[in-house]
Amino acid sequence: MREKELRLALVCYGGISLAVYMHGVTKEVWRLARASRAFHDGGETIETETVYRDLLVAIEAQCGIRMRVLPDIVAGASAGGINGIFLAQAIATGQSLDPLTRLWLEEADVDRLVDPHARAESRLSKFWAAPLAWRMLGRELDEADADVQAEVSAKLTRFVRGRWFEPPFSGAGFTGLLLDAFDAMAADSEGVRLLPDAQPLDLFVTVTDFRGHDEMLTLHSPPMIVETEHRLTLSFRDRPGEPESIGEAAELAFAARATASFPGAFPPFTANELLKVLAARDHDWPGKDAFLSRVLPGHDNPERAVLIDGSVLANAPFAPAIAALDGRPARREVDRRFVYIDPKPGKHGIKLHRDGEAAPGFFATLLGALSDIPREQPIRDNLETIAARTAAIEQTRAVITAIRPDVEARIGALFGELTLYRLTSRRLLGWLRRAQDRALHDIGHAALAYEQLRLSGLRGGDAATGLLHRDRAYRIRHLRLFTRRLAMLEAGVTLDPLRDVAYRLLEALQTMSPGEFDGEAFDHHAADAMAEAIGALPRLSRRAPLLAWLSFPFFDTATFPLLQGQGLDEYDAIKVDRISPEDCASLSRPGDPDPLKGTRFNSFGAFFSRAWRENDYLWSRLHGAERMIDLIASSVPEAHDLDLTGFKARAFAAILDAEEARLAHVAPLIATLRQRVAELGRAD
Repeated sequence: MREKELRLALVCYGGISLAVYMHGVTKEVWRLARASRAFHDGGETIETETVYRDLLVAIEAQCGIRMRVLPDIVAGASAGGINGIFLAQAIATGQSLDPLTRLWLEEADVDRLVDPHARAESRLSKFWAAPLAWRMLGRELDEADADVQAEVSAKLTRFVRGRWFEPPFSGAGFTGLLLDAFDAMAADSEGVRLLPDAQPLDLFVTVTDFRGHDEMLTLHSPPMIVETEHRLTLSFRDRPGEPESIGEAAELAFAARATASFPGAFPPFTANELLKVLAARDHDWPGKDAFLSRVLPGHDNPERAVLIDGSVLANAPFAPAIAALDGRPARREVDRRFVYIDPKPGKHGIKLHRDGEAAPGFFATLLGALSDIPREQPIRDNLETIAARTAAIEQTRAVITAIRPDVEARIGALFGELTLYRLTSRRLLGWLRRAQDRALHDIGHAALAYEQLRLSGLRGGDAATGLLHRDRAYRIRHLRLFTRRLAMLEAGVTLDPLRDVAYRLLEALQTMSPGEFDGEAFDHHAADAMAEAIGALPRLSRRAPLLAWLSFPFFDTATFPLLQGQGLDEYDAIKVDRISPEDCASLSRPGDPDPLKGTRFNSFGAFFSRAWRENDYLWSRLHGAERMIDLIASSVPEAHDLDLTGFKARAFAAILDAEEARLAHVAPLIATLRQRVAELGRAD
């Protein structure tokens, strides 16, 4: 049975009240991860999880591929950062995301978010501002919203008559809501980690350091300069073997509150705000000092560092997610996807100019330069970086494929028929050392450059002992390419035990500190384990694994300089997928208006109506389910007979059944969607 991993690196954009939409999408990512875990471990499934599991079963039966889906990298900014943080916590701990659903639907309301001190003092306060609210209302409501007009009108009127020229929303109040959600998640019965035990989970959240911190840069002249850096990326990792949590609740709340500190809406965030909220709750934070010193470098008093919304400078945080690809284990064939959630693709929050206007006016220019243009910059640079990495991977694979016959012929000339010998640890290590010497001999004078490139990755030590005793990266590349080759081999017997041995060796390498690693000792240990595992195979089945093990030195001398000294951990091309309302057509009809209400009032819309939040949440789950099925199907050969329309119809029906009782304010929409799901099933 061919095994494959569909790995998801999820990037969540900022979007203010469109956080509700992004939450529903991330909830389907979470449910897909739960379904994948249940498919392999036999656990129970509910709702869309059952549909995803059944799709994985069908793929195994029809395509001969046993697939795992692993969301192992999450990056987010602003509202997307909040959703990414909670998703990562749920993946790391097995906890439920339902408490976050309750937060967005029940608590993310303007009446609850507004600071008590910012409310209108009386019914007559700023009474002259009411026409402003009515004018805004007229631009944003249509006939279909008549049932919520009274609610939105009342809230918007109260909002514009409140405190001006200071942030209307309560920072401490929002911090408390976030802590409440984390506490509710922890109170639920904890499940199992949704990733394999050896697979790390990385989380990145962008933040803007308002005052900035000093960074030293080295030049030729002058030799050193100081620049002020405002970009911050808060990173968290759930490492194999450590407690199943991406971070302490206080740390995660710090990141969530800081990344979503939208300028003008919330006051800037400081650690002191969080500390006061924690003190009022008698909540300890034992790791405070270590955390603050790690995430706020260059600050003498990190508790007072002023942080604002992460989307100001990095609304689409692809860069840290791309960097996280290095050092990841590859247990089997990998299909790596970068999946980004963009609730309003191509739409600016502020209209930069009127139709037909030759040049933008004064305020459009000012607002665009200060806010909208930097926030809405396209992701072309990120996509070009991914494309360059993919090209390097494909070039490396092409080189390996092209030279494989010659390399295997050289191995045969060196050692003869490998399966005729009794396989021992000493013999296997001796063969590998001879293969290394021959590979260096074959590249002639280029051998010095190759060895120098390897040495450049080591600190200290001399050339005579450096590569033998200290080059851990070389052993990691060897094991990765070996396991990649095992995944591609067609064998009459299972290679799973041999593959497991290789992954245990790889895990041991990755968890060693530099001081613990001794290359020669590891080589002897690896030779013992590999000789036993390969020797346990039937004699005629040993040749291919032996060739895969011994050919690595030839491949590395050919490809390592090509990669400029950067070994690739995942030897498969990277694809990019978007999730947005524009990409989901199954339940749409020509002429339908924009399904999302949160885009209104410059993306603050969903904060003004429970019905609008329910609308966006329902659509987000439906869109998320549609795109999850699309993603899974795109990872199998095109020549399949999977009933994708049927799976989507089942998933949509499961969502409507699960959410109908909770979403009482959008009952007409649910009725319409049920009819469309029924039509979808009949068309299928």
